[in-house]
Amino acid sequence: MTVSASPEPGTIPARPAHPLEPLSAAEIGRATAILRASEKLGPEFRFVSVELNEPPKAAMVSREAERDVGEELAAPDRQAFCVLHERGARLTHEAVVSLSAGTVVEMYAVPGVQTAMMMEEFLACEDVVRADPDWQAAMRRRGVTDFSLAMIDPWSAGYTGREDDPARRRIARPVTFVRSGPGENGYARPAEGLQVVVDLEAMAVIDVTDHGQGPDGPVPLPPRPGNYAPALMTAAPENVPAFDRLRDDLRPIEVTQPRGASFTVDGYAVRWQKWDLRIGFTPREGLILHQVAYTDRGRRRPILQRASVSEMFVPYGDPAPTHRVKNVFDMGEYGVGVMANSLRLGCDCLGDIRYFDAVVNDSDGNPVAIPNAVCLHEEDTGIAWKHTDFRTGQVEVRRMRRLVISMICTVGNYEYGFFWYLYLDGSIEFEVKLTGVISTGAVRPGESPSHGVLVAPGLYGPHHQHFFNVRLDLELDGGPNSVHEIDSVPDPIGPDNPTGVAWRTQDTLLDSERHAQRRVDPSVARFWRITNPRVEGPLGRPVAYRLVPGHTAPLLAHPDSHQAARGRFASRNLWVTAHDERERYAAGRYPNQNAGNEGLPQYAAADRPVADTDIVVWYSFGAHHVVRPEDWPVMPVSRIGFELRPDGFFDGNPALDLPPAEHLAGHASGHLAGQAADPTAGHAAGCAGGQPGDHTADNAGGSSDEHVGGAADGPGRAV
Repeated sequence: MTVSASPEPGTIPARPAHPLEPLSAAEIGRATAILRASEKLGPEFRFVSVELNEPPKAAMVSREAERDVGEELAAPDRQAFCVLHERGARLTHEAVVSLSAGTVVEMYAVPGVQTAMMMEEFLACEDVVRADPDWQAAMRRRGVTDFSLAMIDPWSAGYTGREDDPARRRIARPVTFVRSGPGENGYARPAEGLQVVVDLEAMAVIDVTDHGQGPDGPVPLPPRPGNYAPALMTAAPENVPAFDRLRDDLRPIEVTQPRGASFTVDGYAVRWQKWDLRIGFTPREGLILHQVAYTDRGRRRPILQRASVSEMFVPYGDPAPTHRVKNVFDMGEYGVGVMANSLRLGCDCLGDIRYFDAVVNDSDGNPVAIPNAVCLHEEDTGIAWKHTDFRTGQVEVRRMRRLVISMICTVGNYEYGFFWYLYLDGSIEFEVKLTGVISTGAVRPGESPSHGVLVAPGLYGPHHQHFFNVRLDLELDGGPNSVHEIDSVPDPIGPDNPTGVAWRTQDTLLDSERHAQRRVDPSVARFWRITNPRVEGPLGRPVAYRLVPGHTAPLLAHPDSHQAARGRFASRNLWVTAHDERERYAAGRYPNQNAGNEGLPQYAAADRPVADTDIVVWYSFGAHHVVRPEDWPVMPVSRIGFELRPDGFFDGNPALDLPPAEHLAGHASGHLAGQAADPTAGHAAGCAGGQPGDHTADNAGGSSDEHVGGAADGPGRAV
């Protein structure tokens, strides 16, 4: 929905509680009004994004230090950063607006680049293609006369050569699908080989090429429906796959916290157990974590100043004309914050939930609210630690839980869920959940695709990959920080290793940006230690966190291809750069129609020192999608990510102080192998102390469900 009633340029809205809070609807409206009035902007100036111009890191670190000693904190100048597209001139502009003073700090043109596609262009593109006579003729050749059933996905243009130079034109390359009826899944019927180019400035089709032609006419539309909505799926016996009813034997799982959640919320500030952080949000990156810290027995220890997904790159590995141009940068060419879902209780999030709304902008600069864009809740994840003393029968076990901070966005056919997890043992995990519908292709009857997999008769999923880059602005124990690469290597057989079983770790300091461009290597169990060389841990080593890779895949596009040049950040898993406020995006600020080699390759070309200094760690990881028939018609979630684990940051297991969990009567009873089960063990047994049947420690240390406090009023709403 659009939020109106923007303040007048001369009025100053109430100051936010913290300088890192996202812009409110009133502030977005105010920034637009100030800019329009000051610069006399006409309707040709379109607002691509309006977001908080974040204060410099040094100022925020200094502010935290002042807060710690109880000094009164002066409010910094509250500013908005605006990106605009000047229609007709094909010009990009950037502006900084002081909301505190009601003035424009600066506004300047950025020549030779194209901004992200705007939602108004996204929607208009479909209408202009549907009305084009050449496109209509191509559809009639496929037997389609009801053009209202066409689904036209406005894919960003990529870069195919000099004609796509962003200084020359602003274009999109939409892809066509056809529903067989209203509400049907149109991705079941792609118009294979039909290529369209749209000039987004003129909003006109400038080229239609039908590569699908052959002696027998174009590649036919695949014949079978692939619906997933229950009413359509169960009504069509020819559906792929076919089900005539939904399951009726799933019993409910109820997630309840009768004493409330263990987190507290104050505005955008979150406290949970020993963690505290601030939630941020931008139209481009979506969810951001600010100022993540852990309180270790009374001492607050900073870990991350800012954590965000800096870019997402999806290159397709199919040389067919419709698919070889598909290589999108979803942050820089669309903006995942703009496309964030409004999450629903019991569907997207389960349990005692706290939501945060987000506010973005439309092309006129009006604020647009996205209710429930970010979800905050706790999850039980199984055991945290356990040991059974088999000699005495004494059992100690604790439950692990995590704080989940998440958002989900829809980018055309795909859904991406971004999940940050904070654990009770001081670990941090980031996970992407991929689902949605594959972008399909078609083949002639009896043919099989060479660069994809059939999922239904005549329908296939092209090979493709998804690469994500997470930017970690570190502040480990206050900084400065360094990164060490740790490989595990076998010792040679010899006098010191006569049986050949010995191996050791090999530690390499990554001391320069050129040196700090590294790949995952499972053959040596590689991980990276992020240290603070100026803070010694309890055993004499610098305190550290360990970056542990999860599943990943290499970029398979040829190094000389346009795809590889544009997504060069994905050629390395780990990059370490010197901190620079201006360097925020792995593929550069404006990847749309860009030829490539910007972003991380450009940042790292300076080869600045990165040891014992203020650094940024960038981690790239890839999901390799060779499609399965089981991915049709909507994909089961697949997961990919990485972990940050404390490594000498604490003096032992930080989860040692967890209290035993409580059981409800009759839920379970257990016994050691070879011992008789105690018939009373399930009645009130806790998870600690004594031998089986000894209940003296049932409630030792209290319950892990102890309620710390309810969520305070703030953005979003509590459910």
